[in-house]
Amino acid sequence: MLPNVLQNSATDHVPVLADEVRELLAVRPGETVVDATFGAGGHASLLAADLRGRGKLIAIDRDPGARVYFDRLAKRAGVQTRFLRGDFSVVLEQLAGNDVQADAILLDLGVSSMQIDRPERGFSYTADAPLDMRMDPSAEVSAAGIVNEAAERDLATIFKRYGEERYARQIAKAIVRRRKEDPFQRTGDLVETIKAAIPAPARFGDGHPAKRVFQALRIAVNDELGSLEAALPSAFSMLRPGGRLAVISFHSLEDRIVKRFMRDRERGCECPPDFPVCVCGKTPELRSTSRKAIRPNAAETAANPRSSSARLRVGVKT
Repeated sequence: MLPNVLQNSATDHVPVLADEVRELLAVRPGETVVDATFGAGGHASLLAADLRGRGKLIAIDRDPGARVYFDRLAKRAGVQTRFLRGDFSVVLEQLAGNDVQADAILLDLGVSSMQIDRPERGFSYTADAPLDMRMDPSAEVSAAGIVNEAAERDLATIFKRYGEERYARQIAKAIVRRRKEDPFQRTGDLVETIKAAIPAPARFGDGHPAKRVFQALRIAVNDELGSLEAALPSAFSMLRPGGRLAVISFHSLEDRIVKRFMRDRERGCECPPDFPVCVCGKTPELRSTSRKAIRPNAAETAANPRSSSARLRVGVKT
């Protein structure tokens, strides 16, 4: 393991699986590193330190609030830095289209601590706040817009597909009934409606009763899965031979997309199994560093409970 240098981070943010990311991305001086989900800069500060004064760090984030953290990091990074604001799928596609190459790319998916720790952003189900959840505050669609305008069937589909919510239909019905009287504006109103819609035993089961619905709404508001699907090919095309792609996901929907993407590029030959010899000519483009996703150890989850659901996959371009 590489030495833990979290105390030297440019921010107070504790990055998930930090040692594992550093070890597997293996950033070396002179390389180009892309942190496509910069957030509060926890991972980026560690990777910049591994460049040891020679190299380039490109930071991407759709949240304008990330710029403050980037400026703080840039002053002490000691390497060339660049901040690009936007959805990482769009920015990575633009960089790839301009033939920008990288040696290491990191995608740390989901909501950042920078966002969830600010109640006014509406990401948390534990604090009453405006029902927002936009990673980019200038985006048109908010959680309130979906909750107040989507059809009951569409709400149920969102909760089931993106949150794997068992009581999706009951919750959707309760939301539609409640919004007829008074449109939803606050997270607290939504939490109370969710609690009232599910059976009493389920309220004391696996985590907070609103956890899965809030996850589903956040994914829908920010089109997180669509962005991930679009970003992975662009990120991979940017990598030089030997370049490393690391992705940290926080739920099975994301991890499934990443796993499938990497497995497809590991497979190479696409000929039917009964063909005696390969005629397609395809060879493996990627080598995964491990067959299974890497998870935080007990010490990390104890120190940072938010890391408990994290899954890391790393692939090397062949």
